[in-house]
Amino acid sequence: MPRTDAIKVEGLVVEVLSDRTYRVELANGHRLLGFIPGKARAGVVRLVPGDKVDLALSPYDLSEGRIVNKVAI
Repeated sequence: MPRTDAIKVEGLVVEVLSDRTYRVELANGHRLLGFIPGKARAGVVRLVPGDKVDLALSPYDLSEGRIVNKVAI
């Protein structure tokens, strides 16, 4: 069942961390931790700094978010 209360935002990958986690910067300058959930790991190609991604943030914790997909440039 998909989450309907998630906040959708677009960000830019600025740093690659370990275990498929990334430091992502939003348009307003806020930096957060982005991760790729288990099922999506097979479908998402490796991200590099400078890639634009779509994030789904929980309204309860804005310090991390799920990377939904890579935005085509």
